[in-house]
Amino acid sequence: MEQSSKRIGKQTVRFQNPVNILSAASTVGPKEGEGPLKEYFDQVITDILYGQKSWEKAESRFVEENMKLAVKKAGMSMEQVDYILCGDLLNQCAGSTFGIRALNRPFFGLFGACSTMGEAMSLGSMLIDGGFAQNVLLGASSHFCSAEKQFRFPLDMGTQRPQTSTWTVTGDGAVVLGRKKGAVRITEVTTGKIVDLGVTDANNMGAAMAPAAADLMMAHFRDTGRGPKDYDLILTGDLGTVGRELVVELLAKEGYYLDQRYTDCGIEIYDPKTQDTHAGGSGCACSAVTFCGYYYPMLLKGKLRRILFIPTGALMSPTTSQQGESIPSIAHGLVIESPEKEEY
Repeated sequence: MEQSSKRIGKQTVRFQNPVNILSAASTVGPKEGEGPLKEYFDQVITDILYGQKSWEKAESRFVEENMKLAVKKAGMSMEQVDYILCGDLLNQCAGSTFGIRALNRPFFGLFGACSTMGEAMSLGSMLIDGGFAQNVLLGASSHFCSAEKQFRFPLDMGTQRPQTSTWTVTGDGAVVLGRKKGAVRITEVTTGKIVDLGVTDANNMGAAMAPAAADLMMAHFRDTGRGPKDYDLILTGDLGTVGRELVVELLAKEGYYLDQRYTDCGIEIYDPKTQDTHAGGSGCACSAVTFCGYYYPMLLKGKLRRILFIPTGALMSPTTSQQGESIPSIAHGLVIESPEKEEY
């Protein structure tokens, strides 16, 4: 079969038509609003329940309100959105489903665990480049309380968290992609493969997901012929301090050396000294709100010209964990650029 001209190597595609980020919105909970990025988020909700009767309903409200905000910031109406793509950590993507049910737009519900923002941005870009949509609204959400209840222990138990654990981010990050000329564009996507090295500890997400992030980076570098120094920033999603260290070690073994230009959203979103988050942040919202609130504006201002954004996800479920299964993981990468960057 003849290979499409949009494909580069085995896992990467380069878009022929511009895929522009028209807006980004971030709404977070109280703990995120106390962290080092607090001034960059659009909305900080001080009520962890967001006026609802359950953690799950609160998460859905984060989704609904932030999705509406992203469309408003793009100067559009919801009727101009061709598709919504979003997902979360809850069973059957309940946070997303109930969050967007009143928006009345064609919907693809996604599950990539904490990599969902990367999955959504990848598929949304393909819809636009392929001519199937003019505008796509996408995002990802999570909630600390609903995630702990589902994957670990109810909060009322007061269970001790080990130092390798990460704190699930409460909030929603959303972007509007479109064909209309914008200030920032997505130029390439590298789709990850499932990587499973046998980690079974649900309190060590960094160790579980780091191999997938490293595998994605190496695939991207092989496909494009670039290396770490070709990016102003390499940004993984949800590895925290433990996972970042492992990625650096894994890449070094393959001859790729990461420096201070490589960081992780889970490291940036919390202050470990004052917020007791141990290894950092995780959850679908971690990469979503950190990119939307902090790094997208840096691209807009030209402070960053080309970044490699890699949300990472642990594809586990409560059932598989209880049955003693390991934690398969995945990562998806996007090259995001300011328009001033020269074409390849």
